[in-house]
Amino acid sequence: MMRILYLGDVVGKSGRVALTEKLPALKKKFSIDFVVVCGENAAHGFGITEKICVSFFNCGVDVITLGNHAWDQKEIINYIRKENRLLRPSNYPEGTVGQGFGVYKTRKGKRIAVCQIMGKLFMKHKVLDPFYVLDKYLDNISLCQDVDCIIIDVHGEATSEKTALGVLSDGRASLVVGSHSHVPTSDSRILNSGTAYQTDAGMCGPYNSVIGMDSDIALKRFMSPDRLDRLEPAKGIATLCGVMVDVCDKTGLAASIYPFTTGGDLSDTSKNIPH
Repeated sequence: MMRILYLGDVVGKSGRVALTEKLPALKKKFSIDFVVVCGENAAHGFGITEKICVSFFNCGVDVITLGNHAWDQKEIINYIRKENRLLRPSNYPEGTVGQGFGVYKTRKGKRIAVCQIMGKLFMKHKVLDPFYVLDKYLDNISLCQDVDCIIIDVHGEATSEKTALGVLSDGRASLVVGSHSHVPTSDSRILNSGTAYQTDAGMCGPYNSVIGMDSDIALKRFMSPDRLDRLEPAKGIATLCGVMVDVCDKTGLAASIYPFTTGGDLSDTSKNIPH
């Protein structure tokens, strides 16, 4: 059995501190084999930098995914050219710098495929059809033949679109998990054909906020639409949110999925996960 930890969008300094301080102990405590983290809000809420990526890799993250804020920090463009552990959405238009999927090895030699796809509904960025791109990707990589585990990060706004992409992937991927909305959904389950699924993993950030941003500034923007105050990440203790999945060695499909939250303001579900 192989154990995977996926953590949702890291927001600002609070999220970074919680991740880098807690992850090493969590990996040891839960015997985690592979860690994927969405890092697209790590740099003061907008994008990510090389320095932050290195700090994440140094604390035990294996792959970092991005999303619609992928290019907010311009310096990341040169870094993503050379760092294959940093992924942007695979359905960005052809010619976009970086890559949207990759295959990696655990310390035990297991092959892990990670792919990020970005939704189209209610998203401002122009991307290729996520259903077509994901279907084609899964047609060209197979569990147990090409890799031992396939993780799909669906970065999107609409729960219906994320769910449909999960259904499309059922039996073809080990885990399909959503990112972007910063709020953990309570629908973690194993789909009919064996794929672990959760519509959104939530964020790694302070929940005493508006999805990780300072509440006062966010309220002013909502109540006075003409105001252009720049959003600022909230301060406070962050909750780490995500999912933990046990993957069967024989099939590459999920044996179990656990919603994962620890620290900060939300209930600690990590206490319910077997070590």
